[in-house]
Amino acid sequence: MKIAIFHDYIGAIGGAEKIVLALARELGADVISTDVDMNAIKILGYEDVNIISLGKTIKMAPFKQISACMMFALCDFSSKYDFFIFSNNWAHFASKKHKPNLLYCQSTPVRVFYDLYDLYLHQQSFFSSLLFRLWVMLHRPIYEHYMGYVESIIANSINAQERVKKYLKRTSRVIYPPIDILAFRFEEYGDFWLSVNRLYPEKRIELQIEAFRGLPAEKLLIVGGYAQADSSSTYVANLMKDLPGNIKVIGTVSETELRDLYARCKAFIITSRDEPFGIAPVEAMASGKAVVAVNEGGFLETVVDGITGLLVKPDVIELQNAINIISREPFKYKENCIEQAKKFDESIFLERMKKEIEGAISDKNSKV
Repeated sequence: MKIAIFHDYIGAIGGAEKIVLALARELGADVISTDVDMNAIKILGYEDVNIISLGKTIKMAPFKQISACMMFALCDFSSKYDFFIFSNNWAHFASKKHKPNLLYCQSTPVRVFYDLYDLYLHQQSFFSSLLFRLWVMLHRPIYEHYMGYVESIIANSINAQERVKKYLKRTSRVIYPPIDILAFRFEEYGDFWLSVNRLYPEKRIELQIEAFRGLPAEKLLIVGGYAQADSSSTYVANLMKDLPGNIKVIGTVSETELRDLYARCKAFIITSRDEPFGIAPVEAMASGKAVVAVNEGGFLETVVDGITGLLVKPDVIELQNAINIISREPFKYKENCIEQAKKFDESIFLERMKKEIEGAISDKNSKV
């Protein structure tokens, strides 16, 4: 059986890209995407996965997103594959022509259309805000129209499942994202905290910066980048202004380097707004490191408060208190963290996804 996985872009490296490439490797599937950055794929260690590029999008929001949607809607690989998987925000625009199919919901429903609309609107200049409003007003109905051609939806968390029901009025099943547990290790409790995320406004990295600004004895390394035309350049520029000496933003790193940072950090911090799931804290726990996370979104499904870390309000003082507590006894959480991470092992994800694909094909054949 030949399978194709459609994914929006492969540029800025994040959890979604890791999942798509890991699934493609296991299924022997091809990945069909836009803006393919082969260097990013090399950094992730997936050069063996066959990737088909639909071309480059326009590097200006929202024209980047619109052009990606058009590429997916116009392409036709229906005769070359037996099953199709869609991932992320725009790939499902290919769903009308490509069946049988399913959507693995990682950031869908597209958050700037729904729960993050106000946040992104307030990030815009006056002219940009008018364009943003117009884009959402015109594009959201088209987005929902193509969603109607998606035959089944798999959510990456209960949190995402609830958003699918609220905004798309669709049912879905939950399969947690995969973590290659054996790839992570513990070395030491070093002298730095680690933060891993795309540099987007909803990640609320400014909270981390302000928390560590008030804790000069603690160091923070921030790993992550952002894609062009994702409305983040202004946000990142503001983050980089007046960074205190105990905080360093090191951009994108290879998987080997990232695992080394997990292995050597003192602990991990993440502050994303209502994150659908969040792979990075599970990777940190797999490395035996405690996690300070905000008590919302997918973190409620992964981090066990007081056992594998601390869940706190998105507040600088609360973050500082949690950082101080864990810094005193980082070793206290190690075994519980490793055991918790095992619940999200890659083998569980792959087995369940294979069953979903088999079930979808069986249902399709029974209706013929």
